[in-house]
Amino acid sequence: MSNKETVKKLLNYIGRYRLIMGLAMLFSLISVGLTLYVPILVGRTIDQMASDRGIQMANIYPYLMRIGIAVLITAALQWIMNMIYNRITYSVTRDIRNDAMEKIQILPFGYLDAHLHGKIVNTVIADVDQLADGLLMGVTQLFAGVATILGTILFMFSLHPTIALIVIVLTPLSLFVSKFIAGRTYRLFLQQSKTRGEQTALIQEALNNQKVVKAFSYEDQMLEKFEEVNERLTECSLKATFFSSLTNPCTRFVNSVVYAFVGLAGAFFAIRGGITVGGLTSFLSYANQYTKPFNDISSVITEIQNAIACASRVFSLIEEEPQVPDAEQPEELKNVAGNVDISSVYFSYTEEKKLIENFNLHVEPGQKVAIVGPTGCGKTTMINLLMRFYDPKQGTIRLDGHDISEIRRRDLRQNVGMVLQETWLKKGTIRDNIAMGKPEATDEEIIQAAKEAHAHSFIRRLPKGYDTMIGEDGGSLSQGQKQLICIARLMLRKPPILILDEATSSIDTRTELKIQSAFDRLMKGKTSFIVAHRLSTIKSADVILVMRDGHIVEQGNHETLLAENGFYANLYNSQFAM
Repeated sequence: MSNKETVKKLLNYIGRYRLIMGLAMLFSLISVGLTLYVPILVGRTIDQMASDRGIQMANIYPYLMRIGIAVLITAALQWIMNMIYNRITYSVTRDIRNDAMEKIQILPFGYLDAHLHGKIVNTVIADVDQLADGLLMGVTQLFAGVATILGTILFMFSLHPTIALIVIVLTPLSLFVSKFIAGRTYRLFLQQSKTRGEQTALIQEALNNQKVVKAFSYEDQMLEKFEEVNERLTECSLKATFFSSLTNPCTRFVNSVVYAFVGLAGAFFAIRGGITVGGLTSFLSYANQYTKPFNDISSVITEIQNAIACASRVFSLIEEEPQVPDAEQPEELKNVAGNVDISSVYFSYTEEKKLIENFNLHVEPGQKVAIVGPTGCGKTTMINLLMRFYDPKQGTIRLDGHDISEIRRRDLRQNVGMVLQETWLKKGTIRDNIAMGKPEATDEEIIQAAKEAHAHSFIRRLPKGYDTMIGEDGGSLSQGQKQLICIARLMLRKPPILILDEATSSIDTRTELKIQSAFDRLMKGKTSFIVAHRLSTIKSADVILVMRDGHIVEQGNHETLLAENGFYANLYNSQFAM
């Protein structure tokens, strides 16, 4: 996303708070006006002290009182402005995070699979924090700085136009220096933001797979990877910080030159009587106040460059194409029988690598369909298509005669129960995790489902039984226990269509036999899709689909396929070869 587009979108977010922003700007103008009025009062006070009549305290006191009142009002207004600016900044970043989180919920699985999760986390958290820092500096200092510059120009022209022209003629030097440096810092800050996201992704990967790292003694290699990324982050951060740190001293040098010229010119005119001593004092104060905002703005521009680089990444996420929305007038799905028709389906995760081509399948209601084949042949992909985690590139999938693209995803998935090799558990109690698909379930129903899944015995032995808290990934539960909880969830819901993808892969053989019998009872009258590598578990399937390279190469029951002595027979026999 270009800088112009990024700034435009950022202004749209800020525009939601235009009323309090306008109030803050009004207070800022009043504050700047009072701040610039003080040097005039100081100059007049000095003129009273330097008059031929001597020091006239009666004339000085009113000016001192005005100075005190102006300073107090300015301090109060600046406190109120800071409160308002903080509220605007953190409200805007809250809105951006909300929009980013909402977009993540509707992003297609293809995007989430193709991007490292750590980078997405870094974008939503770290990049938005950097945006907040730059935005806070921008709204607090940029407007006040511009107002101060314009105000000081007016006051300087009112005091002495010639000296004011000298200041304005020398001003472009400061602007040129700021622009020259700021133009080179954006690219460096963008690189810093990207490298930070890469580092976050690597750390998350290392933490999430700590057991794998230790099991394969991969600690040293992981440290080497981290050191390499960390070194790159250090290098680009140092460059970005170095170039941005040049801004302030360079502009200060230019401003000091301007101040020196003003002092010399003012002294020359004061000697000739063109300006009073108090007026010169006021003018020097204005010259200092005039150049100071350029220092502040140059620092702000550096922060804003960093903020824009981070905002660009966040808005790129927010602007990503969402998943195909549900149909405006979806077809109703009632009393699902389980008739599935897949016609001429083509699908691939990437354009370069073809996967499923011209896939056709008809499943009668209540049939138990097993899907087997070598790794990468498209078994799990077919499940993803049935659940509409992905949509086919071509072709249609129908459920009870309804095209699933015309059915609401929620309605489709409420009628399908899944148990995968990868467990889905959330932070909460065992009870909450079992009842995830049926929140209104009673305790008796939950316990009965756990008994059918043969999970009741180990749950009962936990410290608080069904009220035991577990973490996001199941905490200290074994992989088999996690899988039993997922199976119990299915037993509780009892949907009309079942999908079992290596559902008992982490369970011991004795428990697996018991669960298989429970599954057999559950699958009676229900359409079931079973993905299995252990072919001994699918002997009772009504239809076995043998897949290879995205195509069905064989189809039939166990005995028929063995008799054909084809690809399935080779797969089956290879599992029992000595």
